[in-house]
Amino acid sequence: MTDETSTPEQAGPDVPPDHLAINPRSPHFDAEKLQRGIGIRFKGTVRNNVEEYCISEGWVRVQAGKTLDRRGNPLTIKLTGPVEAWYEDLGENPPVASKG
Repeated sequence: MTDETSTPEQAGPDVPPDHLAINPRSPHFDAEKLQRGIGIRFKGTVRNNVEEYCISEGWVRVQAGKTLDRRGNPLTIKLTGPVEAWYEDLGENPPVASKG
């Protein structure tokens, strides 16, 4: 049996992880990978306001305006669609992780 849903199209050190979050409390937070800079393309548009993403499940979380919850964290909404991610520090034409 193979686990096709958790592996992006390309794998290696220069491809971002399948699931990543910018909230330090999240189990998917990784400061080392975030410092490299992650580019996200969602539904063909480059987005810079993504709080969390998952390539294999095809969704991103973005902040819902300036609204905060009772703990002071931004409220987020989950948008579904095709997601692609890459490291921005690799220059032009970096390897892109996408669901294949």
